[in-house]
Amino acid sequence: MTPFWKLSAAGFAATAITYGPARMGFGLFLPEFRSVFSISIQEAGMISSLGFFGFFAGLLVSQAMTAASGPRLPIVFGLAAATAGIGLVASAPSLPMLSLGILLAMSSAGFSWTPFSDAINHGVEERLRPTALSLVSTGTGLGITAAGTAALLMSIGGVSWRLCWAIFAIGSALSLLGNWMALRGAAGRPGPRRALRWRVLFHRAAIPLFGIGFCFGITSTVYISFAADRIAQAGGVPGIPVNVSGSLVFICYGAFGLLGLVTGSAKVALGLPLLLRLLMLASALSSALIALVPTSWTGVVVSAGLQGINVMMMSAAMAFWSDRLFPDFPSRGFTAVLLAVATGSVLGPVAAGSVADAFGAVAMFLGTATLAAVAALAIRSGYIRESPHPG
Repeated sequence: MTPFWKLSAAGFAATAITYGPARMGFGLFLPEFRSVFSISIQEAGMISSLGFFGFFAGLLVSQAMTAASGPRLPIVFGLAAATAGIGLVASAPSLPMLSLGILLAMSSAGFSWTPFSDAINHGVEERLRPTALSLVSTGTGLGITAAGTAALLMSIGGVSWRLCWAIFAIGSALSLLGNWMALRGAAGRPGPRRALRWRVLFHRAAIPLFGIGFCFGITSTVYISFAADRIAQAGGVPGIPVNVSGSLVFICYGAFGLLGLVTGSAKVALGLPLLLRLLMLASALSSALIALVPTSWTGVVVSAGLQGINVMMMSAAMAFWSDRLFPDFPSRGFTAVLLAVATGSVLGPVAAGSVADAFGAVAMFLGTATLAAVAALAIRSGYIRESPHPG
């Protein structure tokens, strides 16, 4: 197998697990978790934020591992964390053990994303790198869709959620083995050793990028943490068991998210400021729909589809934007962007859980929609630059 296909397949498998069931599984199965472990909405927000804190920490540790020993170690470590965490969730006898499993599983996404850029940069010829990176990112959408579909089919068939998570753990273990073998040639290729102070990343042109990333982290994680539970608590959509009707959210979310592959073309056609504004408005409408019409097939499908498009296209847009703003240190620059997203991801669910506990889920989602709409209105062409230098 050529390096192109070997690394593309390994990356696809890794992101399908770490950004699929490992990162999204808690929100997908929250109705079942709330029933089995008697979790309040406020506690659910705290557990979700704990998981995203693991993602935040994983980003920092991954950066250090990649710089010290190359991309193989953080990727393999992340998949090991995913396997252990998912397995722990499958067998969790108590809420503390469930929380630990979620923390480990969600940390895997922080470990396994940025190192693949380094692995592909070292191992794939330049003309094939954009295609390889696109194939790696596609694993996210398909992983989410597959997790949602598996949850739906297993529930309809009367299969326990624990067995579903056990199957996810087996898939994660297979991905771990495949990446261990595929990345052997990438081991021992450390990144640049020259010192780089984080503060050099925080120039004026980067402020809008970090601000949008922070807001995006809040709004997207509130949605993936609570949308399925919102539908279940409202009575579900017709024709699907109530406790898994939220699976429809993740199936549509992942499927529509595959449109993220055309982000580059959309940016060329619309320009970066308008694209960012439209994506934030899509996020606002998505949250408003899940707040107001959580039992409507049309409302749920449109809501999930808009959120999937927003998340995948915004992620790609921020990657392109970061690459242009930080041409001298792209990996460190993109890690800083993801840390801004992760900060919002940590704060969003715990704050949203408190709001929902005090005022209800409708207020929580409408508040999230308002934040996204305000962010969209705040985006101005004059403040959005794709170069660190004026002009």
